[in-house]
Parts: sequence; structure tokens; C-alpha cells
Amino acid sequence: MERKLASIQRIDKVLPIDGADAIEIVMVNAWKVVSKKGEFKEGDLCVYFEIDSFLPVEKEFEFLRKSSYKKIGDLEGFRLRTIKLKGQVSQGLCLPLSVLEKEDEMKIGISKQPWGDQLQLGPYDDAIVIEEGADVTAYMGVSKYEPPIPAELAGKVKGGFPGFIRKTDEERIQNLTKEYESMRDKHYYVTEKLDGSSATYYFRDGVFGVCSRNLELADPGVFEPVTVVGDAGVERSNKENTFWKVARELYIEEKLGTLEENYSIQGELIGEGIQGNPYKLKGHTVKIFNIFNIDTQEYLSLDDMVHFLHNVNTDDKPLELVPIIHYDYKLPNNISEILSKAEGKSMLNKDTEREGIVIRNRDKSISFKAISNKFLLKQK
Repeated sequence: MERKLASIQRIDKVLPIDGADAIEIVMVNAWKVVSKKGEFKEGDLCVYFEIDSFLPVEKEFEFLRKSSYKKIGDLEGFRLRTIKLKGQVSQGLCLPLSVLEKEDEMKIGISKQPWGDQLQLGPYDDAIVIEEGADVTAYMGVSKYEPPIPAELAGKVKGGFPGFIRKTDEERIQNLTKEYESMRDKHYYVTEKLDGSSATYYFRDGVFGVCSRNLELADPGVFEPVTVVGDAGVERSNKENTFWKVARELYIEEKLGTLEENYSIQGELIGEGIQGNPYKLKGHTVKIFNIFNIDTQEYLSLDDMVHFLHNVNTDDKPLELVPIIHYDYKLPNNISEILSKAEGKSMLNKDTEREGIVIRNRDKSISFKAISNKFLLKQK
């Protein structure tokens, strides 16, 4: 499911900020957002833009230019990230519903329906129903901010991400306030969320494939280090594609190719040149967080993943799971305790703040993530 980066949400609470006359906190689900004082009252609907949103260059967002403008190649916009104002962590942006209105027919009004009055944007069949939870990401032209990809990670594209494999993007715990209580009776395990690059490897009907988060990458063949001439005549060494390099170093094709069924493994690619290498690793590796049976279209449970890796790791280059923090975990009374738990040191390097945690029940029917605010506040 695509992430709702922009959606209609309800203001749950309005809270003061000590020493602040012009701003206050508004609560949307479990998100705290600093907003202009008096702009909202409890119970109001608003348009909420999550952190990691990349907003288009439009007049309604120009007030963000000084703090949030980014240009990546030919693409420009405004990136929303976690910030601190008057000592208060603020995550995302809340704007009045009027931001949805355009100069054409896209205006907010009441539509008479058999079930009663309906608040909607636009006329007739093209209308967007204004209700809590409505996704307006595409309508507002919002995309997910993706940092520039280093050359050694980019590679040559073979095609889009394969349709026979599910993409992963766990929901953030702050968006699960309504479901949270019903989730608490289950048993979960907790893993460290690593700060790297998402990688997927698959073997299907005799074909081996390598994918980044959104694309399948072509096999670059045998790597031959040479000097190439880039822009403005500058010489540099060519870079081996890291996704394929790790596949070869860990014999992933050979491991998956021995199985009777078709599988994909999904993990976090980490090491030198990736996200600043926060774990101070030599070389590169991938830590596995999901194993997917392509034939049955099912994820393996934690126990089955452990058994799977035991069977395929028959050499001195084993595939390993992401660090497991808790094997049996019960959800606490409230979401704020999970957000506190997201903060801590990495199990891969005790001097590094971890990005956060991922919590899944053992059969993986439920999964979500909590990102450390300490980590988010350090992002540029």
C-alpha cells in the first residue's frame, strides 16, 4: 500500500508551548505538529503532510522556501523533516482545508446525498470526499523525498520493481492510534531499523534478479576498474554496483537457486559509502528483514526465516537477519512508550544512534515502525 503522505485528518488536541506567543502544538493521531496559534481548534479537519513529504513548488507552500527548499537534479520542491521549535519536536505540517481549493471548479462545498450532507471538493463524479483519512497525496502533487543516490548504488536499470514481489514500507506507529488498542493482545518481535539502502534479491523460474527500493537493476557483468572521464573532463575511477557486488560476495544467486520454490529476500544494504556508513563497516553487506515465497505470495514467519537461513547458509558467507532486540514483546500501554524505545544505540555499533525499530507479530500479519526522534533531528 502506498504511503499517505498528504491526507485529511482531525485535530485531536491543541496544546500550548511554554514561552511561545505565536505558535502552539496540534495533535494529529500521535503526531505533534507546531502550528500558528489559533489556526485550529480541537475537532477541526485539516490537511496533514507527513515528514518525508516532498511538496511541489506552488504558491501555497512558498512560506517553506527558506527552511525546506531542495533541488535534486531537475526536480525541486520543499522537503518536510523533523524539526525543533521553541524546544518542541514538530513532525509534519498541518494546513487548513482551503489549501485544497484551486482556481478552477475544485472548490469545497456541501453535496446532498441520500445518506445526508457530504462535504466534498469539486463537482459531481470528479469530487474528492472530505472525510477523515482521505488520501490527497496525488491531488496535492506530493511525493516521497528520496535523497540523491550515489553512483555505485544507482546502476543500470533493467525495469520497474517486479510485480510478483511485494514492496515493503511499514506504517509509522503514530498513524495507528485508532488500531493500537486492538493490537495489544498479540505477541511481537522487535528488530533494529538499519540506516542503509533497501535491497531485494530474487530467484524465480531460473532467473536471478537484483532490485533497489523501486527498480530492478541490470547485471553489470564482471567489474573491471578503469578511469573514466566525467563532467568538465574530470577523471575518476568507475564504481562497481554495490547491490550486485554484495549478491556475488554472499553467493545469493547460488543460495536461492538450490531451493525447490521461488523466493525473494529483502534486506538493508549497509557499509562504506551508504548513508555515511554510520556503523563504520569495512566493505558492504546486507541484513535480511523479510523472506517472501513468490509462489504462495506469503512472507515467512520469524521462525521460518531462521530455519530458511540455516538451510541455505552452507558456506562461510552466511546471510544474516537484521539485529533482533526482542524475540517476545508485548505492546506497552501507550504509543509514547514505543517512541521512547525507538531511541538507543545500534546493536551494530555502540557509538551510533539507531534509526529506530520495526515491530512485527510472529506471523507478520501486523508490522509497523517507530523512528527515533534523536535520529530524525540529526537529518539534514
